[in-house]
Amino acid sequence: MPDLKPWIECHRPNPNGRLRLFCFPYAGGPAQSFRKWQDQLPGSVEVCPIQLPGRWSRLREAPFRRIDRLVQAAAEALRPHMSMPFALFGHSLGALIAFEMARHLRRAGASEPLQLFVSARRAPQLPRASSPIFALPDHEFIEQMRLRYSGIPQEVLDAPDLLELLLPAMRADMEVFDTYQYVPGAPLGCPISVFGGATDPTVGREQLEAWRDQTTAAFSLRILPGGHFFLHSAADLLLVELSGALERLDPTRSSG
Repeated sequence: MPDLKPWIECHRPNPNGRLRLFCFPYAGGPAQSFRKWQDQLPGSVEVCPIQLPGRWSRLREAPFRRIDRLVQAAAEALRPHMSMPFALFGHSLGALIAFEMARHLRRAGASEPLQLFVSARRAPQLPRASSPIFALPDHEFIEQMRLRYSGIPQEVLDAPDLLELLLPAMRADMEVFDTYQYVPGAPLGCPISVFGGATDPTVGREQLEAWRDQTTAAFSLRILPGGHFFLHSAADLLLVELSGALERLDPTRSSG
C-alpha cells in the first residue's frame, strides 16, 4: 500500500480492509488519540488516524489557522487513498474538519464518504456560543481551555516545557475553530451519526440534533456518559456504536 505519511499516523495497513475510516482529532489533539481503534473496530475496517501539522511527528510544520486551507491540503493528500469506500469521523474541531471535508469532496466531484460521524460539536449552522479565545495571552488562553473543555491534561499543565511545546498547535487549532464561518449549502447525501457527552458543558442535545439539517439521508444521535472528552472516558461504548454502524456500511455485507 502507498505510504500515507505524514497525514496518517499510527497506521496499520489492513489487508482485509474493505472500508477506511479517516479520523480527525480535537483541537491540539494527536492522531494517537485513535491508536487503539484498529483493535476494537470490525476486521473489515482500516483505521486512518489523521495527524495535523504542528504536533507529534509533524511538530516542525506550521499548523493551519483557517479551516478552508486545512481541508484543501488534507483533501489533496488523502484523495489518492479514498479509492476504497470510506467514512469520516471527527471529534470537536475534528467534527468541523470532517464535515467540511465531505463538502469539499462533493464540490470537487470526488468520491464522497459513505457516512459522516461527528462527535462533541454543535451543528455548524448554529451561531457561535462563546467568545473567541485564540488571541488571548498564554495564561488566559490556558485557563479558558481548562474551564471550557477540560482540554489540557494535568500532567501537561504541571510540565511548563511540554506545555510551551504544545501551545502553538492548540492556539492555532482554536483559531481555526474561532474563525470558522458556516457557508450555507445543500445537505450532504450521506448519513450522519452524531455523538455527544451527557455532561458536556459546551454542547447540548438540541445543538447536536441540529446536525439533522445537514443530511438528506439517515440521521442518528447517541448521548454517551461523560463530558467533552467522552471520546476517551466512554471509548468502549463509542466503539461499540461505531462498530455496528461500520459493519452496516461494509460494501460486501449484502453479498454475504
